[in-house]
Amino acid sequence: MADLLRPKKLTEFVGQKDIVGKDKIITKLLSQAKTTNFFPSLIFWGPPGSGKTTLARIIARQLGREYFEFSAVSSSIKEIEKILVTNTFALAPVIVIDEIHRYNKAQQAKLLPFVERGSVVLIGATTENPSFEVIAPLLSRTRVILLKQHTEHDLTRISQKGLDNFKVQIDKKALKFLIESSNGDARVLLNTIEIAANLGTSKKLIISDIENALQKRQLSFDKMGEEFFNVISAFIKSMRASDVDAALYYLARMVASGQDPLYIARRMVVFASEDVASPTALVVANEVFRACDTIGFPECQENLAAGVVYLSLAKKDRRAYDGYMKALGDVNRFGNLPVPHKIRNPVTKLMKEIGYGEGYKKYDKESYLPEKLRGKMYYIKK
Repeated sequence: MADLLRPKKLTEFVGQKDIVGKDKIITKLLSQAKTTNFFPSLIFWGPPGSGKTTLARIIARQLGREYFEFSAVSSSIKEIEKILVTNTFALAPVIVIDEIHRYNKAQQAKLLPFVERGSVVLIGATTENPSFEVIAPLLSRTRVILLKQHTEHDLTRISQKGLDNFKVQIDKKALKFLIESSNGDARVLLNTIEIAANLGTSKKLIISDIENALQKRQLSFDKMGEEFFNVISAFIKSMRASDVDAALYYLARMVASGQDPLYIARRMVVFASEDVASPTALVVANEVFRACDTIGFPECQENLAAGVVYLSLAKKDRRAYDGYMKALGDVNRFGNLPVPHKIRNPVTKLMKEIGYGEGYKKYDKESYLPEKLRGKMYYIKK
């Protein structure tokens, strides 16, 4: 469906207003090409599903040129050379190479003569930084165009096209979940709608329909029985509450039932990072684990007991763990939010030109979080 719903004209293209809006670069180049018949070779650099291939097809159509599309994953350079050498075109054809970064330096170099002569309009699409993945001679003969992740507004508009195509509706919570799960990728979004619409039994999609389409399932494992989990839970919670007597009791329960000492020690290592204020706790827990691994049962019971007493009596502080889990939650919710240009490393001329590192000052106090999360606090300072 993502392929069927691709826009055919620039006016139908959703998003990327920085390059296809009124008086923006792609719009201007297409307008000028009507009188000059000139259109430069381009490198589209952007995340998956941001519209690179769609935009390339629109350009070819509006230029009225022959159009050929290849993937560097499955096509050889020889296939491209054969088309350009054996065919005579009135105007330079548009050759789109998806994932152009997959071609090695020698393969990319074979495209140079055609680009230099202007016998082809090359549009390379890549998710990787062209400063590193495209050879310098080819990069100098093309114009790099930066595409961004689709915004929530863009994805909402695109999703409506998909819903209309299948004559289904979607409730607000499911739409929000769909957009967040798509991570800015229009292709993922439309494919999910297609699967959900075919799997669903109602004309209105809900969150469970989207979850099923995304194949996101909550997996549970109960190989050792409920009582096992009850005891390990009681063990951890007792240490967290600094109830050393209860922690020792539940430790004894696990050891007596034949639980692997290394399993218990691993849980103590995790606990030391999650719940204890002092980094020394992690050192102690790791040494307990190493002692259990080296000495073995039954002697290692003493090492476990000593470690449990230390962890139980240690001052508790979950701010690092809780802060990290909040951050991880936002990563899962919003996906790969763009890193602010200010703190990107401008290691090439191209990267400087598009604003990498601009305005950065050492030790300034402003937030370096992505724009969508600006002002968010994960670690609560005392």
